[in-house]
Amino acid sequence: MTPKLHAKKDRGLALFDLDGTLIAWDTQVLFCDHVLRREGWRRAYLLFFAAMLPAAKILGDEGMKRVFLSYLWGVERDKLDAWTRDFVAGFFPGRCYPEMLEKLQRHKDEGHLTILASASPEFYVREVARVLGFDLALGTSVEDARRMKLLPDLVNHKGAEKVRRISEILGPPLAEGRWPLSHGYSDSSADLPMLRCCLGNTLVNPSSKLTATGTLEGWEIVRPAKPWSGRRGHAWEMFRRATGL
Repeated sequence: MTPKLHAKKDRGLALFDLDGTLIAWDTQVLFCDHVLRREGWRRAYLLFFAAMLPAAKILGDEGMKRVFLSYLWGVERDKLDAWTRDFVAGFFPGRCYPEMLEKLQRHKDEGHLTILASASPEFYVREVARVLGFDLALGTSVEDARRMKLLPDLVNHKGAEKVRRISEILGPPLAEGRWPLSHGYSDSSADLPMLRCCLGNTLVNPSSKLTATGTLEGWEIVRPAKPWSGRRGHAWEMFRRATGL
């Protein structure tokens, strides 16, 4: 880190998840929708994805994420970068939870080091972080090639991997396994390794199980309004975005 970022870290640290935390959506299906609306023939990836579903348990989260990214097969890097800029401009900050943008702004006003730590692909997480004014951005690193491969190599930035990468930048958690003056924000139990490294945390629309954990730990719980109603509404939005309808 630069001396300026070190100084910010000494004043405080704020770690934000992206999907479900700053924005209600899974940005991976949002970006897929963004691409399919521009090149409809890419919906053919759905056949490949459906064919691989029976092997989901064997492939795991990382393997299925590679399969899902097949909708980008053959895209040249310049075009991907252009799609990324257009996508982020269309959704950020306008579709973010206003309450969460206010919390982010307070950290920035207090001079804290702000890190966007997401499991979504880093090629657009970096642009989201730039637009929202984060100091650093970390996401799932996807193989950087002139043309996107059918099954690009990647390292899933999820669970303990977030702690590992953040520790590479900040150094490992110190007293009692926590980073000093730190606050984490997430909606997901997958982020518990990161949250447990923070002195304080805020959970965003957590599940009942994560709510129980947060209540026991004394963490803040916020429930901003979502842009759909119930599980069926969420399922429909996921379906129509993943298919570009």
